[in-house]
Amino acid sequence: MSFTYLRALPTPEEIKQQYPLSAKLAAIKADRDNQIKDIISGKDDRLLLIIGPCSADHEDPVVDYVSRLAPVQEKVKDRILIVPRIYTNKPRTTGEGYKGIASQPDPEKAPDMIEGIISSRKMFLRAMEESGLSAADEMLYPENWGYVEDLLSYVAIGARSVEDQHHRLTVSGFDVASGMKNPTSGDLAVMLNSVYAAQHPHHFSFAGHEVETTGNPWAHVILRGAVSKHGNSTQNYHYEDIMRLIEKYDKMDVVNPAAIIDTNHSNSGKKYNEQVRIAKEVMNNRQYSSDIKKMVKGLMIESYIEDGCQKVNEHVYGKSITDPCIGWATTERLIYDLAEMNQI
Repeated sequence: MSFTYLRALPTPEEIKQQYPLSAKLAAIKADRDNQIKDIISGKDDRLLLIIGPCSADHEDPVVDYVSRLAPVQEKVKDRILIVPRIYTNKPRTTGEGYKGIASQPDPEKAPDMIEGIISSRKMFLRAMEESGLSAADEMLYPENWGYVEDLLSYVAIGARSVEDQHHRLTVSGFDVASGMKNPTSGDLAVMLNSVYAAQHPHHFSFAGHEVETTGNPWAHVILRGAVSKHGNSTQNYHYEDIMRLIEKYDKMDVVNPAAIIDTNHSNSGKKYNEQVRIAKEVMNNRQYSSDIKKMVKGLMIESYIEDGCQKVNEHVYGKSITDPCIGWATTERLIYDLAEMNQI
């Protein structure tokens, strides 16, 4: 056989019963969901800031990091809405390497999918309980949606998934803002077609069921840069890039045109400290052009407690084991600078 079936996974309903979302946290999430939707739709002029570790590798430092965001959010709440990145699944270009806590709750041990699902859910719940902030995650495996649908306020579809019909149709059933990244080739048409698909209703098979969806009007684009045919990073956050995006958006039959700028990945060439400069350039362009301010609703930034990244076996608390991130001191200063620059 090509597949060896090891064991059946618990159902989402069983996991939710074991690790339930309280009424208090459900109300917090619902309120934040609506705030994010208002920013995407243009009803709210605050900046949406999706920020946090490249991968949520260990519960304690991730919750520590998110808890540090909470008092900063209170200080900038009139100008910025912060959504912590708690990314529990990581795409691997070659299939090798750490695939996220949802697959490997201990990065140095073998995968354990059941414990990974539980560890992810416990981390989301604890982070929200201790900070009052509901989170964002990348939906790498659509079948996992049922385990976290009551916890997430924002979902990203990655550059390697955005061309996949299953991801596009699944997002059409989400009731939260969802960002579709441009593919690694940088093709804007692929990304915009993904938004179109996600915003419209569909009939398809999902998680062992025949389903219908109503469409997700808060689906939008995320610009993350691209890789040329020669393997070089190319950027798409500059003034000219956004103006080109606006032109293409205008030709699409979609609502709530919006873009988030990913300051890392190919936009920074994975030079993580460049994120500060890139974020400020985007903010300057928003100040200069009302059209860009109307289109660019926010930023996505990779940040953790310590600067840079480390190998899995080095065990530095709060330091990324995947892509490098800016550290907390830089992060806090940057958030206050961004708030100052977002003149409402």
